[in-house]
Amino acid sequence: MSKVKPYKDSDLGKKEQVAKMFDNISGDYDGLNRVISFGIDISWRKKVVAIVSEKNPENILDIATGTGDLAINLTETNAKTIIGLDISSGMLEIGKQKIRKKGLENTVELVLGDSENMPFEDNYFDAITVAFGIRNFETLEKGLAEIYRVLKPSGTFVILETSIPTKTPYKQGYNFYTKNILPIIGKVFSKDKSAYKYLCESASVFPYGEAMNNILRKIGFINVNDLPQTFGVATIYTSSK
Repeated sequence: MSKVKPYKDSDLGKKEQVAKMFDNISGDYDGLNRVISFGIDISWRKKVVAIVSEKNPENILDIATGTGDLAINLTETNAKTIIGLDISSGMLEIGKQKIRKKGLENTVELVLGDSENMPFEDNYFDAITVAFGIRNFETLEKGLAEIYRVLKPSGTFVILETSIPTKTPYKQGYNFYTKNILPIIGKVFSKDKSAYKYLCESASVFPYGEAMNNILRKIGFINVNDLPQTFGVATIYTSSK
């Protein structure tokens, strides 16, 4: 799998570049995401919450939590503890402000950390989620193996990630939008011109559908399933340990 990085002229590793990128765009991220996805990403996250809720988890880990949208949504599961993990301090700072405004400090905790080297015990979480962050892992299989390690046996793992429509005319429309429209929106609304170009490029080369299912199975996950969303522009992957 190609290792697309945000800044092609930088000597930093992908992990460091991704942290820098999200620090740079943290102030623009939420509003810009609503524009880019036409707000549909909100309904996708609701589906993730519904899937996790079925298992009545007591503790949940949301990886690549960003500004905490999904972590906050996951309070609807009535879990006692929700931890959001991210490598961008800028994104977490905005997330912490949201949590304070909603009075959720006793339920949701945001932690600065690396998804490929997490500070949690083995078999610790009832459920783990990742929304639009799995493709930013420096080493995908290492990150997934770490998730497998901290997930309890019979625990639920849910991924929400961009994917590419396979049917006409959605495939052609998606390609045109991501290559021509999305970079323009990113340049207009974000001070970091490389960021949204990277997000488009990383989505175009990231495995999806059965290819992603097979990677999850290789790590050891069972009951693997993929649920394409909105003509296939995103996919929800469910699995367990």
